Amino acid sequence: MAREWLYGKTLDELSGVAAGLGLPRFAARQLAHWLYRRQVGSIDAMTNLSLRAREALAARYEVGSIAPADVAVSTDGTKKYLFPTLSGGYIESAFIPDGDRATLCVSSQAGCKMGCKFCMTARQGFQHQLSAGEILNQVRSLPERDALTNLVYMGMGEPLDNVDNVLRSLEVLTADWGYAWSPTRITLSTIGVLPALRRFLDESRVHLAVSLHNPFAAGRAEIMPVQKIYPLADVVALLRTYDFTHQRRVSFEYIVLEGINDTPAHVRELCRLLGGLPCRINLIRFHRIPGSPYASPPDDRVVAFRDALTRRGLMTTIRASRGEDIQAACGLLSTRAHTKSE
Repeated sequence: MAREWLYGKTLDELSGVAAGLGLPRFAARQLAHWLYRRQVGSIDAMTNLSLRAREALAARYEVGSIAPADVAVSTDGTKKYLFPTLSGGYIESAFIPDGDRATLCVSSQAGCKMGCKFCMTARQGFQHQLSAGEILNQVRSLPERDALTNLVYMGMGEPLDNVDNVLRSLEVLTADWGYAWSPTRITLSTIGVLPALRRFLDESRVHLAVSLHNPFAAGRAEIMPVQKIYPLADVVALLRTYDFTHQRRVSFEYIVLEGINDTPAHVRELCRLLGGLPCRINLIRFHRIPGSPYASPPDDRVVAFRDALTRRGLMTTIRASRGEDIQAACGLLSTRAHTKSE
């Protein structure tokens, strides 16, 4: 029988482990120190625990880690890592170096159940949730982990559909007993799963990115089925009750699809929907995926769309495309691995 991972557990959970084995209460902080500060690979390496304590831990637990099974490297320096999961699936993480900044895009689920029409991961369907340890393992087992400056939950899956494990992983990342990262180094992207979004806003301080992609309810529903369950208007109404003027930011992700969501009418509706909300819109060129009917407009059309929004008072940027030669958009590498394993 596989032993349970210690890695990914919060301090409260580690306190439960210690209590269950008859260890003193301070052992939980010792465990957290070894797991998240020292990042040891074995329980034997936790040398300030007694031999009896280490033996008791090792009988039921292991530290836990999974090395990447494959990596694709882009000419622009982007690397996409393929990780096996404990349940037999595959997930992807994208490492994106950019000058002094190095960002890791992590997955929160194997597959996804949200069914967005422009997304390769959606074609896999939902396979399983990632544990907090499996989410954090994408950081721990990354060869470039010491170079990381930022983390984004924008990989495979919908983070707020796995809100318990995502919040546990964020606690480990930001707590003083964990990695002690500033929340301002982390961004979570969601399509707007209510009420998990409210819980995320209340229980964390990391930045938020909302996948918008079409400001019209009917148009968004055509490409994002979640619109029928959690309407965008309700998401924006909730966001207006929170303060995004200080440490925390909210942005809106907008994949520009030629002839679908790039007209003057879409500019006007975006301004109506988001006017007065302190936010940024990130325009994203569509990375083609096999069999997709969608395409990105020419660059001059994307620039014109940005300028039209900016003139109307919405701060708008165009995200630089990275890793196109290795198909860095989420889902392609893992789909191939999943298909081979069947």
